Amino acid sequence: MYQKLGHYSTALSFYDKAIELMKKALPYNHPDFASSYSNVGSVHMSMGQYSTALLFYEKGNQIHESTFPVSPLHLASDYANIGSVHKSLGDYSKALAYYEKSLKTYQKTLHSYHPALATS
Repeated sequence: MYQKLGHYSTALSFYDKAIELMKKALPYNHPDFASSYSNVGSVHMSMGQYSTALLFYEKGNQIHESTFPVSPLHLASDYANIGSVHKSLGDYSKALAYYEKSLKTYQKTLHSYHPALATS
């Protein structure tokens, strides 16, 4: 909510607190960390801090890739987010590679008429 209102520092503060609480209760590779890191990456994207966003998106993606069972939908979203950062950084070849990886992951998982395929 704070991110949507443009209160980025408040959003980051709450995400940081949530991550600190999770560190006390969950293993470091729990999928909830991946979601939180992705959320932090999203805030940094909104702030135009693309390199920082990339670090958090990649951190979340590493957790998703190491979690069993692997969630293809989370991976596809991770790849799209990483692609968006590369696009914003002007690295269009890397962006395209990640967007294609996202699309292929969605195609393996979803029905051909699923709306997520239209936006991938």
